[in-house]
Amino acid sequence: MKYRCVECGNGMKSLFVQYSPGNIRLMKCENCKAVGDEYIECEIMIVVIDLILHKPKAYRHLLYNVLDPQALNLQGLLWKCSFGFLLLDAYRSLLICRSKEEWSLSTSIDSFIWTCQKILLDVFLGNLMFFSTFVLAMRIFLGTWFGSLSYKDILLAILISSYFKLCLLAMMVWEFPSSAVYIIDLYVFSSNTVALKVISKSPTSRCVLTCFSAHLMKFFITQSWS
Repeated sequence: MKYRCVECGNGMKSLFVQYSPGNIRLMKCENCKAVGDEYIECEIMIVVIDLILHKPKAYRHLLYNVLDPQALNLQGLLWKCSFGFLLLDAYRSLLICRSKEEWSLSTSIDSFIWTCQKILLDVFLGNLMFFSTFVLAMRIFLGTWFGSLSYKDILLAILISSYFKLCLLAMMVWEFPSSAVYIIDLYVFSSNTVALKVISKSPTSRCVLTCFSAHLMKFFITQSWS
């Protein structure tokens, strides 16, 4: 099956039938009898709002019916998402350093180099431990539930569901307390949990444990360099 019903996750051959340009009929799911993907006729902002509200059907729409691996250059998309993910993580680390007054324009060269080294360690070592712990936690907590998933599908779901990191860019324009960084981290954690539940069809408690283990390991690693 190429597509998924956003209500129940059942596979569908097609989501709509097009009779003429602008004249389509949405297909119904054979399993739950609901419209397969109501978001096809919705504005993009409706999808964004439902993603922010953590509605599983919005994640199914995005991960299955929009990001079609057969139509997209999946390898290229993964590289672009990974680069953006790491770049935002580097900016996150820089914000934390600034909040601790570890970096400013008047700092010495040695202090500046040390701060750059810390950011690199936070980004690469932190994310290496994050994804390693995530895979290990999936094997422990999810077991057979994720046996049919490829690692590329899992990686793409985690990267895409970390979209809330983009809110870090707002801190370039407006001043926020340093605690806002950790609030964003908490939201990314909850979003990763919903995305994992959608692609693995696993119990919520197991998905929470999996994501919590990975995020906790990353937090300990990055804090150890502070």
